[in-house]
Amino acid sequence: MTPAEFRAARHKLGLTQVELGKILKTNPTTIRKWEANSDRSTSRPPNPVASQVMRWMLDGFRPPEWPRS
Repeated sequence: MTPAEFRAARHKLGLTQVELGKILKTNPTTIRKWEANSDRSTSRPPNPVASQVMRWMLDGFRPPEWPRS
């Protein structure tokens, strides 16, 4: 999953970087770096496991940490 695809998936799921960080048990700053353009020095590709979890959530999986609206 590219940074742009990762960001688009998060937006489609209606999650903030903080909410996604809680679900993935990672710092929101890391989420921000995964979503950054690759030309930025602080960017890094999305974690492959996190990308797979995003795909599962797009398919309907909701972990216990899912925000209650």
